[in-house]
Amino acid sequence: MRNERAGARPEDVETLDAILEAFYDVISGPAGERRDWERDQALFLPGARQVATGIRDGRPFARSMDHEAYSARGDEIFRREGFFEREIHRVVRRFGNVAHAFSTYETRVEEGGPVRTRGVNSIDLYFDGARWWITSAIWDSERPDNPIPPDWLAR
Repeated sequence: MRNERAGARPEDVETLDAILEAFYDVISGPAGERRDWERDQALFLPGARQVATGIRDGRPFARSMDHEAYSARGDEIFRREGFFEREIHRVVRRFGNVAHAFSTYETRVEEGGPVRTRGVNSIDLYFDGARWWITSAIWDSERPDNPIPPDWLAR
């Protein structure tokens, strides 16, 4: 396992809290600001997948991406508009060197602006004895027919 990757910050990966905080920090910023994709990639185990889900034309969809595809799509979107994603609640279960986090989020177009969307990130993580890695992330947004469970909201 490669412990070091370009863009890696040791403080980002030393604890579960740190890697999940970095997961949100690295993609948040104003319109036109390039995100630190090297730092973002350093959070993920090589070969990790990121999967966007939702409803399109009344049917569920899933878009599975490697980091290159995710960052290219992000660059395209973030050139046009700001994106600030903040965790508002987390449920973590750990067994040995694996952990899973259901991380409830809210997004804004402007820092401190009105909430645009909310949803849940489902994040799988692995500890290699020296650092944490994100092995996969999949997310879905809240909708009228898909409300966030009350016990997954900030208290």
